[in-house]
Amino acid sequence: MATRAGSLRIVVPSREGRLVRVAAGHSFRIVDVEGAQVGDLFAFAAADLAEHLSASHTRAATSRLFPRPGESFYSNRRRPLLEFVADDSPGVHDMLIAACDQERYAALGAPDHASCADNLRGALAAEGLTVDSVPQPVNVFMNIPVLDGSEVGWLPAQSHAGDSVTLRALDDLVVVLSACPQDLVEINAGEPTPLAIELL
Repeated sequence: MATRAGSLRIVVPSREGRLVRVAAGHSFRIVDVEGAQVGDLFAFAAADLAEHLSASHTRAATSRLFPRPGESFYSNRRRPLLEFVADDSPGVHDMLIAACDQERYAALGAPDHASCADNLRGALAAEGLTVDSVPQPVNVFMNIPVLDGSEVGWLPAQSHAGDSVTLRALDDLVVVLSACPQDLVEINAGEPTPLAIELL
């Protein structure tokens, strides 16, 4: 766990998750350290973890399938939790796909695989926190185009080493970032690699 204290960089090892607390009004940056790595971003209102970042409520608020700078990410209570401040990447991110979990990997023939759902639970548990269910994350750097109006593609992330997105907390938040361990579907363009969180 990390709290904001000036500028601080937290490495999220490949296939793992890390938790940070971000105070309202403060910003943080998610960095793709080596390139082509998806990050599952979860955020919860610090005062009540039942309120969380919701991709579906964000789509309703913005009338967009995918995020862009200048807009906000909304909670399941339809409040803005995060502002998307800047995007220093190709700008390809996802708000359609659920976090990978044990059931997903079991269907792919790898039932004991690390998952973003487990990474979330583990990062919260390390701080004595729990949630009733795993919210759908915002998947930074994930490349899931809509094809022919109805089908989704599973393509490698387009981000390069050092690419980043910057977000600003609009409430006191508990943020968890998972360096997605998916290596059975080619979203990470090979073996998963680390991400970093920079508290600004």
